Amino acid sequence: MSKKILGRKDRVDFPKLGLFNIDVKIDTGAYTSAIHCSEIIVEQDKLRCVFNSDVHNNFGKTEIVFNEFSRTNVRSSNGFKENRYKVKSEVIFFGKTYKINLTLSTRDDMKFPVLIGRQFLKRKFLVDVDIENASYNYKPI
Repeated sequence: MSKKILGRKDRVDFPKLGLFNIDVKIDTGAYTSAIHCSEIIVEQDKLRCVFNSDVHNNFGKTEIVFNEFSRTNVRSSNGFKENRYKVKSEVIFFGKTYKINLTLSTRDDMKFPVLIGRQFLKRKFLVDVDIENASYNYKPI
């Protein structure tokens, strides 16, 4: 199986989350993938997440209810350990839909609303830091 080449940043769609043309940072230093979530409410074994941002493009006020979710420990680049909610969803790269695990985090203070980590990248993609928007600019032959 040949691997597609991604750059250091791209734009992707999360169709099940109602999020399209979203800026993502490809981060081989991060193990997990994270997505900006402005509000998390857990009630009766359901997790309600509001994807909303005044800072990040295409993050209108979208609310999704997850019936399945878990928690995981994530160590940030500054060394702090945080326990975050984790959900399963889908993301589109190069016109193909992939399953992805996403941890929920407030990322308004970050340049990118989504971080794509090694757990998702392995066995599917190579990363060339000289490239940008490889998937977004992809045109099938």
